[in-house]
Amino acid sequence: MIISHEQLLRAIRDRLVLDVRYDGYVRRIEPHAYGQSTAGEPILRCWQVSGGSAHGQPTGWKLMQRQGIQLSHETGSTFPGPRPGYKRRDPAMQQIYAQL
Repeated sequence: MIISHEQLLRAIRDRLVLDVRYDGYVRRIEPHAYGQSTAGEPILRCWQVSGGSAHGQPTGWKLMQRQGIQLSHETGSTFPGPRPGYKRRDPAMQQIYAQL
């Protein structure tokens, strides 16, 4: 099931760590910003804590299209706040729905 708009808003507000499936890989993420791309698609900026990656980078900043994110489950964990390098008002987003 594709992650919902409301689930992403709550995950950012409550700083929830999520396990998701994206691009064929299971990933553990910390969502930081959610909005609409300059192409009009809903996107998520997150820090990937662990898991697979099409580019071989199991950790780091990721930009994901919401339509491709399947929520596996909420881990029950939270994260303390923004990761180093996080910038509010993400330039990849023309409209921001939620951000840390």
